Amino acid sequence: MSRALDPASPSTPLADRLGRRIDSLRVSVTDRCNFRCLYCMPAEGLEWLPREGILSFEEIERIVRIAVALGIRKVRLTGGEPLLRRDLATLVAMLARIDDFAGDITLSTNGILLPQQAEALARAGLRRVNVSLDSLVRERFEQIVRRDALDAVLAGIEAAARWFDGPVKVNAVLMRGINDGEVPGFVRLAREQGVEIRFIEFMPLDADGSWSRDRLVEGREIRARVAACLPDGVALVRDPRSPEHAPSRDFVFTDGAPGKIGFIDSVSEPFCEHCNRIRITADGKLRTCLFSVGETDLAALLRGGSDDETIAGAIRAAVWEKEPGHRINEPDFVRASRSMSQIGG
Repeated sequence: MSRALDPASPSTPLADRLGRRIDSLRVSVTDRCNFRCLYCMPAEGLEWLPREGILSFEEIERIVRIAVALGIRKVRLTGGEPLLRRDLATLVAMLARIDDFAGDITLSTNGILLPQQAEALARAGLRRVNVSLDSLVRERFEQIVRRDALDAVLAGIEAAARWFDGPVKVNAVLMRGINDGEVPGFVRLAREQGVEIRFIEFMPLDADGSWSRDRLVEGREIRARVAACLPDGVALVRDPRSPEHAPSRDFVFTDGAPGKIGFIDSVSEPFCEHCNRIRITADGKLRTCLFSVGETDLAALLRGGSDDETIAGAIRAAVWEKEPGHRINEPDFVRASRSMSQIGG
């Protein structure tokens, strides 16, 4: 994109000054969570936002409607744990009715409430879900999320497979010395149940600041471990259907077994140059990167009487200044001011 283009012009695609086209929006509907994952928040939890501080469904719908008019084509609902937000299917239905929107609405969840909510969400228009699952061993699962809920998450994955389009994506954050020995179990889960396992590198987004490189298991190491546990004569090959610029590099099995293995190497091999995402926090702040040090207060504009054009202009201006990258591997890296649950996963 030419730098001479006016980022505020209605004819300009939603893009930043580096030419990255922005078409994916993640919207956090709550900062609350019923887990206390090691890589996200302390055991005692966090101070939650007051109810009046969280965007209403009508406010979320308005932001998404404005963003769709600017070129957003994918919306993912996140948290915290988004299924803790009461009547979430109502919001999904509201978003699915937005004009000129293809309705690509997805959800990131820990899965334990899916058995009760999956049918209503699917009928409202939710397309797909990503479920977090960091261990297949009960005691280790409880150690990581500080809850005894493995069976509930597995039931949630089954409900997702029954009600939503396409294979269920299962996200696993591996931490050295804790759950990095479970690669073979996750590979078996992919091959036997047809889910898409996505190994995500441990990022410095934990609320208590305990992240260290000693705990990081890089994607290249995980790929080697996956290859070592495959049956004789079976290998991984890149999935030709995987979008070129997607954050996950997806692989399929050469013997035709169902399921996929994906790698999101956010730390060791950043994909920032292809990033197409922006995020809205539960309290209505626009963040152009997980590790942004600044935010744009859309809630203040919504509640201050601003018209749609003004809000669209604020979104355009923020996106135009989107950070080139997260700088985790640079000496001047600054940790995000919020944890993952407070930003939206």
